[in-house]
Parts: sequence; C-alpha cells; structure tokens
Amino acid sequence: MSRILRLSEARVGDQGVIVEVGEHCHHQSQAVDLERRLLELGFVEGANVELLHQGLFGGDPIAVKVDDMRVALRRHEAASLKVEIAGDAQ
Repeated sequence: MSRILRLSEARVGDQGVIVEVGEHCHHQSQAVDLERRLLELGFVEGANVELLHQGLFGGDPIAVKVDDMRVALRRHEAASLKVEIAGDAQ
C-alpha cells in the first residue's frame, strides 16, 4: 500500500517517488524561487527519494537521497514536495 504525503512529513527510512513540486509557500515570489531551486537540485516529478537523516533539534535539517545524490533541506523546503511513499500500512 502506498501513501502520498509531503516530504517534510516523511520518517527516516521512507522511500518513494516525487509526484508534485512546488505550491507550498505563502508568497508567490518565494514559491517560484524555491521551486526553481528544488528543480535545479534534481527534485523533479518521477525522481526517487529517501529520507536518510534528520537533525537532532526539531528534526531540521533533513538529509535526502534524490536518485544518486544526497541533499540537505530545511523542513519548510521539503514541504513543497509531495511524495508517494511505498510500503506497508502502519
């Protein structure tokens, strides 16, 4: 069974595929800048992602594997990515 959630809501070890990029910022100009940055880093629809690690205090930042690259993101940035997480129901 799979589920769709924001990458910021994923837990360490969750693996999935990006299904949507963008649309979470309150200000339009910030949303466009963030979406462009994420796309440049390889966060595109269809890319495989895995949450590798999260910071000790508040879980920020998070370390994400996107395809074969490792990237650190703030949770508010990760909230702009919707991911289909594969796995069993919990």
